Amino acid sequence: MCLKIQKHPLNRGFFSPYGATLLCYGAAPMMETPQFGTAEYQEQAGIDRCKTCNQPLAGAYYRVSGALTCQVCAQRIAAQLQPDTHNAFVRGVVFGIGGALVGLILYSSIGIMTGLEIGYMSLAVGYIVARAIMMGSSGIGGRRYQIAAVILTYMAVSLSAVPIALYQLSKQPAPSTQQSQTRGAANESAASSASSAPSAPSQAPAMSFAAALGYLALLGLASPLLNLLDPLHGLIGLVILFVGLQIAWRSTVGTRIPIMGPFNA
Repeated sequence: MCLKIQKHPLNRGFFSPYGATLLCYGAAPMMETPQFGTAEYQEQAGIDRCKTCNQPLAGAYYRVSGALTCQVCAQRIAAQLQPDTHNAFVRGVVFGIGGALVGLILYSSIGIMTGLEIGYMSLAVGYIVARAIMMGSSGIGGRRYQIAAVILTYMAVSLSAVPIALYQLSKQPAPSTQQSQTRGAANESAASSASSAPSAPSQAPAMSFAAALGYLALLGLASPLLNLLDPLHGLIGLVILFVGLQIAWRSTVGTRIPIMGPFNA
């Protein structure tokens, strides 16, 4: 910015030939100062680098989850991954059975205490079973772990109907004394008439404990479908059970890191 000052005899300074003093103010142009505190690297075009160590690729390289990786880093990543073995699967299933028992007890206890069948407990059972399987397999997952988690979750949820039904049956009131006397008289008359009648074939043997237990297990496994006798309640229960199975399925996928190669750089 410049200011023009008229010439005066007393003025001391630099005057222009035209009789006025020019005073100019402004920022002087700054020269670029090199920065020594920050190092700058210029990438070389056309050179592929390892996404893990950022070193240039030379010789063989791999693709880890689609990312370029040098041979050293790929071998180190592969060594850190635990292989899916038969022992890992067996441990996962054993832990999953334990988780299913915990879920069955939890589901049955809440149903007995509240007197209601709370379908949302299926979500918690699916999570418990999946976490138990992943704990037993040391974090290894996969398709067979997912199938095991879904089966164990369904069994835990469906079989919980058996202890709930047994508890409700045990709480039913016993028949009154008058009804028992009436039944006793009817039984005596039936016995007298049966003694006068020709002998009938013997009754079928009573069901064994193992057979009764198997029958109850079948009823329990079919309980989610039997609940459809009440369409609205049964359909809601099936939807919630399906969500619980989805939780068990997704939680046992595991962490898979695909390593492809070697390729030539």
